Amino acid sequence: MFQSYAQSPVRTQAIIHTKINVEAPEDEDVSQISGNEDGGRRFNFRNMMDGETQSVVYIKGNLMKTTIQSETSKMALYRNDDEKSTTTIIEMMGTTQGFKLTDQEQADMQRTRDSMMLERRKKDTTRKFDPDREKERRNPTVLFEKSNDIKSIAGIKCNKGYLITLKMLGQRDTAIIWYAPEIRFNHLRFTGGLSGIPMMSMGNFGLTGTEQVEGFIMRYEMKMPRKRYMTVEVTKLELEKEVAAKELTIPSNIEIKPFREMQQMFGGGRGGGWDGGGRQGRF
Repeated sequence: MFQSYAQSPVRTQAIIHTKINVEAPEDEDVSQISGNEDGGRRFNFRNMMDGETQSVVYIKGNLMKTTIQSETSKMALYRNDDEKSTTTIIEMMGTTQGFKLTDQEQADMQRTRDSMMLERRKKDTTRKFDPDREKERRNPTVLFEKSNDIKSIAGIKCNKGYLITLKMLGQRDTAIIWYAPEIRFNHLRFTGGLSGIPMMSMGNFGLTGTEQVEGFIMRYEMKMPRKRYMTVEVTKLELEKEVAAKELTIPSNIEIKPFREMQQMFGGGRGGGWDGGGRQGRF
């Protein structure tokens, strides 16, 4: 999600307010939403963003902080692009835990995940393994199509477009986007959704193909796994307000652990549960 633009001036400071809404299917079995094993201590992380979520992004130079708040959780992600690392602090079910993940570690985990999925499909006796289809599955083609439609979002003139992901057997997934050609950031093409959250950003859950869009994406709509539908829209864009250094400083009263020590919280990285018992703290 990091790209430098050669056209309009790249802005190095901003505060971006965003609203995210994830609609779950009406016929979903609600008993699967907040797994009550272990006496109700575990939290189904995959459903954390169901409903409406508010997000605020603070940008200053090569530092970025994203806060995400819903009815059930609060999260802060501190991105240091010089170090190529993201520190995540999650407050949920009365506990606060923090972990740090480097880009290299996440890339290694993605390769491990891809390798495991590949081996699983090779061993699947119910269907014939096709190397060409496997390559297409892992690296789908995404087309960007422009539209003549224009509208204002948060007071910014935006153009409409489509990001079309070509899938196997001629299937297509289309994300509707509205982008501002005059707004550009060095380290951010869009906000909201799951793309900035470690682990959740793996597995093609996020908006892809955005490097083709000439401008900052102010709104998008897309399908998600498990029949969900997500709408993300910037509600306020502050380009002149000074971003205080304290907003980008990781709290010193919270223990930040390496990600490998935190994987149990996610059920081994499979979108599992939050097991409680973390260090208390606020952010």
